[in-house]
Amino acid sequence: MGTFTQISRPLYRLFISREENCTMRCDLHVHSIASGMFNAPGLNRICRECYTDPAEVYERLKRMGMSIVTLTDHDSIDGAEPLRQHADFFLSEEVTVRMPSGTEMHMGVYGITERDHAEIQRRRNDFIALLMYLTERKLFFSANHVFSGLTGRREAEDFHWFESYVPAFETRNGQMWPKSNESAARLAARLGKIAIAGSDSHTIAGVGLTFTEVRGARTVDEFLAGLRTGHGRIHGAHGSCGKLTADVFSIVWSLFWDKPWTLAMSPLAVLVPAFTAGHWLNEIRFCRKWSSAIERGEKRKRMLWDLDSSFEANWAS
Repeated sequence: MGTFTQISRPLYRLFISREENCTMRCDLHVHSIASGMFNAPGLNRICRECYTDPAEVYERLKRMGMSIVTLTDHDSIDGAEPLRQHADFFLSEEVTVRMPSGTEMHMGVYGITERDHAEIQRRRNDFIALLMYLTERKLFFSANHVFSGLTGRREAEDFHWFESYVPAFETRNGQMWPKSNESAARLAARLGKIAIAGSDSHTIAGVGLTFTEVRGARTVDEFLAGLRTGHGRIHGAHGSCGKLTADVFSIVWSLFWDKPWTLAMSPLAVLVPAFTAGHWLNEIRFCRKWSSAIERGEKRKRMLWDLDSSFEANWAS
């Protein structure tokens, strides 16, 4: 029934009764130690992006009331191995994608297989080739933290690609400035995109605080079908500079514990608040720049990749 109910909203409503079944919740953006090394120069050889064990992430998510669990580690599914025993776990990842403009973006891809992962990684430096594969496999995917500068510069062309081909936007990210999330939500509503939410937590403290809910779903397939047909609802916390600072301190402490010789650099920890404040100000600047440019609503020429809206909706399903 999974594929059948993904075709249209009326069929979903017919076969998935929101009144008679439970509500399912899932944090659709969460990391573990499998996310690899921090990508900043000087730290990419010694410090991980996350030090949380996958099993610890799973237990925390269940305590936080998540019905089903996934990990979205950066370009990796290694963290899934110890969680395969759980019937409520499904495979996903956050893919670092090279756009046609030469910029990078983070894309969440959900409900994948090991073979999908291998093919996604093979194509991730070619956005068009990746889109072709995701379309063929009918995989659900999203543009994550749309108005964030985490992946570097952005070009106007990138947003045109998002508009034409990406079915879902992450409209609430538990690490992002609230205005960034609000701008993503407005853009998603304007373009008719599916809205999803996740904590984007790289420490145990934030896991499960931001999540997506689908009423009436009973299985992972029904949950994803609910997302595709627009029945998802976003909930939970936004980010803040204070929250980010606490998370960075937590990662620094884990680094000291993991590599005791790095304690020699502990005096540099006093610079963490300045680092996170600078990052936060850059995020505000990035969001204001691009949300303002997009919300001005200038007309643009129709591009070759533009699709008819009805066709795009069927494709996204």
